[in-house]
Amino acid sequence: MPERARWATPLLKHSIRRSVHTGLGGVWIRGPVPPGGAVLAPNHHSWWDGYALREVAWWAGADFRVLMTARQLTRFPFLRRMGALDAGRVREAVRSARDGAWVTVFPEGAVQPAGTVGTLHPGAAWTARTASVPLIPVALRVVMRGGQWPEAYLRFGTPTTDLKTALVHELSLLDDDLRASDPEQPLAGYLCVARGRATGTDAVNWPARLLTWITGDR
Repeated sequence: MPERARWATPLLKHSIRRSVHTGLGGVWIRGPVPPGGAVLAPNHHSWWDGYALREVAWWAGADFRVLMTARQLTRFPFLRRMGALDAGRVREAVRSARDGAWVTVFPEGAVQPAGTVGTLHPGAAWTARTASVPLIPVALRVVMRGGQWPEAYLRFGTPTTDLKTALVHELSLLDDDLRASDPEQPLAGYLCVARGRATGTDAVNWPARLLTWITGDR
């Protein structure tokens, strides 16, 4: 192994966590996270989805795997160090789940337009059934609300054998929570697992103070 490779994993972890903590306003969750091996089946409507789930796994101390397309892994092969598996390596995913890992399978297959759940592929359910672990629907929204940075909210459902119904249900509940909330406050009942970047409305930064002084506006 090249000497530089010894630093790759901690540097990559630092890079991913820094991206989350500087690119998002935070990550919040609701619902029971699985205590052991499970297949997580989230909707996939944002670039941030994998990073948000990876952050939750770090917070929970869970081993983490996520299935990615061969094209993505060819472009970003170093993500294997963070738990990424080629989507074709389903047997390895099954072994990981049996060994206690959270295996994330996006059943929509690729990023979809934000909104309702699209057509689901059978891979997540098959992996959970073959590994004899729970299949967990995860509703996930990365949204702009009242702050300057997008916020990630995840709602973990209970184990299911009817993924489409369960995922639609959890996503509907999450969307209801978002609609009923004060956009300048985190959602009530959700636990913050990662602090993100403070919005400019939280404190008056130096450019704003300088402009106030230059213009004389009070």
